[in-house]
Amino acid sequence: MKKAVVTGASSGIGKAIVVQLLELGYEVIGISRSIPKDIDSPHFHSYSIDLSNEKETLALCKQLQNEDITILINSAGFGEFAPHEEISQATIIKMSFVNLTAPMLLSNALLRSLKKNSGYLININSIEALRSSKFAALYSATKAGLKAFGDALFEETRKSQLSITNINPDMTESNFYENLRFDVSKDENEKLLASDIADAVAHILSMRKGAVVSEYTIRSLNFGIEKKPKR
Repeated sequence: MKKAVVTGASSGIGKAIVVQLLELGYEVIGISRSIPKDIDSPHFHSYSIDLSNEKETLALCKQLQNEDITILINSAGFGEFAPHEEISQATIIKMSFVNLTAPMLLSNALLRSLKKNSGYLININSIEALRSSKFAALYSATKAGLKAFGDALFEETRKSQLSITNINPDMTESNFYENLRFDVSKDENEKLLASDIADAVAHILSMRKGAVVSEYTIRSLNFGIEKKPKR
């Protein structure tokens, strides 16, 4: 049974991808701070890791190097949207590590295995990687950096059988917005569902190996956003 590693596996997009991969017959190693209690499968293995912690992340990389991995999906991430001068230095360091440094470290640790197995490296970026939005300088920089990393690594590894894809979702219903001042719209046509991103992953895996979707941008049909009441 082929093995996949998915970060951010306890909720949202990451969890939807885990469920999709299990249905497709993969053994899945899920990485997240909390252990998901409602994924009941003997082929799912959950590691409780804080990807903002350098020591924990490096230990995870060392552990995973002993695994035979075919798929790595970097889905873990978080955002904070405010004037840049109002964002704490601790948040800048943490977001840069979770959104960009940790995926690069995991890719570094698993790349030999992914190439050997003609595997897949999929980065869950954001629509913000493709545009410039106010109050999103930090988040956009981390996601644009992850996109640039994936693009350059694709060119670097093209002589191998490794497929690399950047997925750029628009606003997706998840707990990503739990601590933010806005949320996705309640209108089904003004938001994406986590299952939409999981379906994109399934599509990527179903394609002929000689064809690679290097860039996969998913938008909601209409635009919508819901502002939360001021606390």
